Amino acid sequence: MYAQSVVLAFLGVLAGLVPYGVISIIVRDLLAGSRDLKQYLFLLGWITVAWILRVLLHTAPTKRSHQATFQVLGNVRKRLCDKLSRLPLGSVLQLPSGALKNTIVERVDSMETALAHLLPEVTANVLAPVFLFSYLLIVDWRLALVSLAPLFLGLLSYARMMRGYETNFTRYITKTKVLNDTAVEYIHGIEVIKAFGRTDQSYGRFVTAAKEAADSCIDWMRACLWPMALALSVAPETLLFVIPVGGIFLLQGTLTTATFIQSVILAFGLVTPLITVMSYTDDLGKAHVIFSEVQQILDMEEMHRPATSVSQPKGMEIRMDHVRFGYGSMEVLHGIDLSIPSGSFTALVGPSGSGKSTIARLIASLWDVGSCSIRIGSVDLKDLSLDDANRLVAFVSQDSFLFDGTVRENLRMGNPQATDAMVEQVAIQSGCMELVSRLEHGFDTVVGGGGTHLSGGERQRLCIARAMLKDAPIVILDEATAYTDPENEAVIQRSVARLVQGKTLIVIAHRLSTVMDADQIVVVDGGRVVARGTHQDLLESSPLYHDMWEAHMSVKDTISPKESV
Repeated sequence: MYAQSVVLAFLGVLAGLVPYGVISIIVRDLLAGSRDLKQYLFLLGWITVAWILRVLLHTAPTKRSHQATFQVLGNVRKRLCDKLSRLPLGSVLQLPSGALKNTIVERVDSMETALAHLLPEVTANVLAPVFLFSYLLIVDWRLALVSLAPLFLGLLSYARMMRGYETNFTRYITKTKVLNDTAVEYIHGIEVIKAFGRTDQSYGRFVTAAKEAADSCIDWMRACLWPMALALSVAPETLLFVIPVGGIFLLQGTLTTATFIQSVILAFGLVTPLITVMSYTDDLGKAHVIFSEVQQILDMEEMHRPATSVSQPKGMEIRMDHVRFGYGSMEVLHGIDLSIPSGSFTALVGPSGSGKSTIARLIASLWDVGSCSIRIGSVDLKDLSLDDANRLVAFVSQDSFLFDGTVRENLRMGNPQATDAMVEQVAIQSGCMELVSRLEHGFDTVVGGGGTHLSGGERQRLCIARAMLKDAPIVILDEATAYTDPENEAVIQRSVARLVQGKTLIVIAHRLSTVMDADQIVVVDGGRVVARGTHQDLLESSPLYHDMWEAHMSVKDTISPKESV
């Protein structure tokens, strides 16, 4: 489509230049004394046809280029989203959410001008003057060369304006991105800002970012003002030298009056298309920066997984063999050896920051483990494709996230092929039906972006139901009941107990009373497994677990029922 668009745009620009050539021929013939009315009407007919073609060919190439561009932009967004799904979670979290959203939505969208307009219009507006100049060379090569003198002077001024362009444009883009990111952060954190009385401080950051973004643009515009004005004033004036030089040639007898006038008319239409090309300079620079931003994301190192699994697990036993892992240069797991039997209930407990969630996320293939080994059913995770690894694990974190859709759509994300009956059945089994029945439109209630129309506990219950609908053989609950009250927590625990029968269940919990019945409790401290066993065994053999249990029970005893609500 782009090739068709360029051809049609070129024909449109060429049709717009035809009147200059025809008028020059009419003037030449009139000065030569021709009185052939039919010939003149024929030439005027060509002008009419050229004008009609110019109008018709003005919209056709743009329409085709836009069709192609929107397909390209859609594919770019799909590639970016697919890329994010193949990146380690740490790499994604290192990118500010505001910057990612800005790149995928606004920045990619701003590529539309470059792709839909620049390709056909710049190409056509460069080629058409080449043909017109070639014709002018045939008419009189001397005046053809003279007509380029103002363009040359204009380009010198334009080159002066472009000095430092890369630095200025990079500064402008950087400051604008900071402004966008600060605005997103300010809006998302407005509740915390108001709660802690940090309005002035946070708004001050936004004002500073806005001022710096504005200054980067204003300073650049001031530096370019005079060179740009000079370039736009001189470059289009092709007759600035053609008329006096042509007059000298005319007086010398080396140029006829007809040829002189014909050259003037042709030169008059020579630079207009080139001025159009110059007006797209900023769009070209912006496109270059945006393409670079997109390419930086696409070039990020992905998780090292095969496209097709080397083999499939025979069971769901999980083994971690001397696993070391760190975020950047800071190692947080120091040689984890862990065995989780298939179909068992394993709890990971320990102080905050001990590495429990990191272990769970490694098992869920959210990060790569380098040269270490994590096996499921004797198959190394690095030998499984990401799709196969994801099908094996249902992961529910304490940061429960719901998409801006209906309850039914959010639950069905666990299993896109699930019928309405299956969705309703899992809601009943997970204890969510009472919650859904209280919503205004039941399963068709829109939960808002991030599930903001629901409470934290309600979001967690729906996320657990979604994980259950996935029906994965391994279920990981990372503090999945952190925001629920004791009554709902008991309901969730009973539901989970029913729904994970025969599955391998891994639970991360700070409330030790919720994992007392686990087949094994693994105590993690400082990135190491320091103890494992049943609840009773650990009370007797692990001082850390014993202290955690005592602290947990003392808190339960000191908090009144009213305070616990």
